Amino acid sequence: MYGDEERTRTITYTGIFIALFAVGGYITIPMIPVPFTLQTLFVILSGAVMRKKAVIPVLLYIILGTLGLPVFHQFTAGPGVLLGPTGGYMIGFIFAALIVGYLYGSPNRFVRAGCFFAASFVILLAGVLWLFISTPMGLTESFLLGMVLFIPGDCVKSAAAFLIAERINDRI
Repeated sequence: MYGDEERTRTITYTGIFIALFAVGGYITIPMIPVPFTLQTLFVILSGAVMRKKAVIPVLLYIILGTLGLPVFHQFTAGPGVLLGPTGGYMIGFIFAALIVGYLYGSPNRFVRAGCFFAASFVILLAGVLWLFISTPMGLTESFLLGMVLFIPGDCVKSAAAFLIAERINDRI
């Protein structure tokens, strides 16, 4: 029947990416106040693979973690994690998946590459804003601890996600 294959693909990729988000959150480099994880790599990669539907696994991941399934960084869970210092980054995941999902289809290679870096920046920006709101840190301190420290790693993750996406999209 028409659409069954696409529906099956969406469900399969959704499950795979939720698992990758959880595993990526477990692989961390502890930093204060926010740990360095591989989640962002998988979030932006989901945008390239699932395109406009990439927001589905991101939303389900956030819902599952908020409801108590230990899928957040270091297998934490609950609304306290979402409302804590790292919550803004997770909200940024939604927008990042949408950015890559909509822009990765461009025939222009620079637009495709740039969307990964833009998505990473949006995650960091959302994280900094929430860090400022949810902690007693000032804006400058939130910016330094919540963004500047992560820029080199996020640039590497963005480049890696782009290279992976370029290699696998012809095969899936």
